[in-house]
Amino acid sequence: MAKLRHSAFLSAILSLPLTSAGQAADLIGFWDTQQKGGNSFNELTPDAAYFDALAETGATWVRLTFSKWKGEGRDFLLGNADNYQGLPQEDVVKLRKALDAAHAAGLKVVIVPLSLPGARWSQQNEGTFDHRLWTDPAYAEQAVRFWSDVAAEFKDHPAIAAYNIVNEPAPEKNTGLAENGAMSDLVAWQEEQAGGPRDLVSFYNRVIAAIRKEDTATPVMVDAGYYANPRSLAAWPDRLNDDRVLYAFHMYEPYEATSSGNMKREEPYRYPGVTTLYGGEELSWSRPDVVAHIDKAFDWAEEQGLAPTRVVAGEFGCMRRWQDCGTYLKDVIDAVDARGGHWAFYAFREEWEGMDYELPLSLKPGRFYWMMEEGKSGDIPRDGKLMELLKEELNG
Repeated sequence: MAKLRHSAFLSAILSLPLTSAGQAADLIGFWDTQQKGGNSFNELTPDAAYFDALAETGATWVRLTFSKWKGEGRDFLLGNADNYQGLPQEDVVKLRKALDAAHAAGLKVVIVPLSLPGARWSQQNEGTFDHRLWTDPAYAEQAVRFWSDVAAEFKDHPAIAAYNIVNEPAPEKNTGLAENGAMSDLVAWQEEQAGGPRDLVSFYNRVIAAIRKEDTATPVMVDAGYYANPRSLAAWPDRLNDDRVLYAFHMYEPYEATSSGNMKREEPYRYPGVTTLYGGEELSWSRPDVVAHIDKAFDWAEEQGLAPTRVVAGEFGCMRRWQDCGTYLKDVIDAVDARGGHWAFYAFREEWEGMDYELPLSLKPGRFYWMMEEGKSGDIPRDGKLMELLKEELNG
């Protein structure tokens, strides 16, 4: 059944002309039914084989970042995040080629930068958080121009299902606001920032207005604040001004257990049971707590009169060698499915073994990188049980 569904979807997508903006880019209807996919956060530009392999899992969409790719300038597609001057044409060609390959595989694509002008991704910024976008209005102007240019350039491409304005924005960082503090604090902080450079709602409205001057049809995806935390989304006073918006959150809570740091502990934290500070109190995480955290986004959307299909779990995951990863993944997926939202697991065949669920436990840490360096990537075993779990959910 999964192959039949994928075949029908592929035929429908490939029947669309490559330059039909009115048909191909007008994709809010794509999001009217639940879509399940994966994230592509690779340093190398994904090729046809990569997208074919992702499509074979049952995924219908891919959240694709290009910011790790080698570009014409320092920052791919931006040229330089310190001073945006236009889209480098070599980068445009490279991104278009990747989009063509995804389209040929029958996948819809959400493109997402890790960096914007004045907000260079910390891993490409010597580990330092770049907050200029959230303090200097000049960079917001550059970000608006960047997205206007992107929309003008790619609005006709049939693979694109949404523009995701930026990955995991954190205008709240370095302001004294705790990421998972009391909800009343999050709401008060949002009210204080209204109209200022840290007001993410205002920033998104400006960017979307610029996009709409070039492209009236393609949906826009927006990550919640504080690294796409659903609680930060729930603190927003209103939905955005555009009707073609998808509201995204990421799910790694309890981060102390799901992240790589946990695997360095002599006795890694377990799930359920790990205790963290949450909402100003200690919380011992279990399945109902995962559900409650995720429900923050869906409850807010419902209050705003939005359908659950306007909410996206844009990323979720855990370290593949963590013994509770399967239980955690299933609990997250069940919580999103129960509300009828979209989801995309993190990540598919990244050049990092940590969250590559195709890799079996028998592949010891470090062996993956050795095989890659020795040119033996084709011999890497990809029969991991976690990927089998994900495939069942992707095709369910």
